[in-house]
Amino acid sequence: MDIFISLIIKTCMDTVYMTGMIIFVGFILGFLRKQSIENFQKSFGWRAVAITAIIGVPIHEISHAILCIIFRHKITKLVLIQKKDENGVLGYVKHAYNPNNVYQQAGNFFIGIAPIFGGVFAIIGLMYAIIPKIYNEFLTISTNNLQVTKISYVAISGVLNSYFGLIKIIFSIKNFSNPYFILFLFLAICISSHISLSTADIKGASRGLYIIFFIILVLNVFGFSKFVMAESILRYNIILVGFLIISLIFSSITYFVSLFLSLIKN
Repeated sequence: MDIFISLIIKTCMDTVYMTGMIIFVGFILGFLRKQSIENFQKSFGWRAVAITAIIGVPIHEISHAILCIIFRHKITKLVLIQKKDENGVLGYVKHAYNPNNVYQQAGNFFIGIAPIFGGVFAIIGLMYAIIPKIYNEFLTISTNNLQVTKISYVAISGVLNSYFGLIKIIFSIKNFSNPYFILFLFLAICISSHISLSTADIKGASRGLYIIFFIILVLNVFGFSKFVMAESILRYNIILVGFLIISLIFSSITYFVSLFLSLIKN
């Protein structure tokens, strides 16, 4: 009985290591998105949301679609952008899969969370194309953080401080005199306005999360998990944090811009 309980606890912990940060940040992004949209509507009406949607929603839906293809789901309908319906939906992907296929079932989790990473990749791509100096700085910080081999107060502080330094570089005063940076900021705000997960996304992801838990449980039963080094898991989470911090940075900026506009308008 003790072995069984230990196995379940270890599986829960491993699942949290793999997905917990994504889920946690996903809820924060959802809150920021909801507040940002409300503020935009208060300041300039639905048109303000529609402007961000033209760029942000297609990236959101394409992210779902790409992961559908990777996990061999059949896309039955793809709407990149549409007029807001009665539920406020601006775009969607309908897909079907074989419920008896473990790979396709697990794919539900990754398909559900895809907009977070699709949005981040799009923002990083914009950095590379429009403001390459900041992109190079992000790349250097990410590479340096991968040298961390164990969790400690010093290591965590170093990782967080490096990204705080990146924020200072991105939003330095001199950048605001660069028209290319203004363009980048506008596009990043449009993307981050729609980077979070909808209720349907969360429901879809939860279906895959159960399967991921089961897969990890089976691996633990057969002892395969002992071949996965703690250092590899740590580096995975460091890379993950880097991407998630980018999503939080620009979603937070979007929120504060929307709040500022709302206060001015009122």
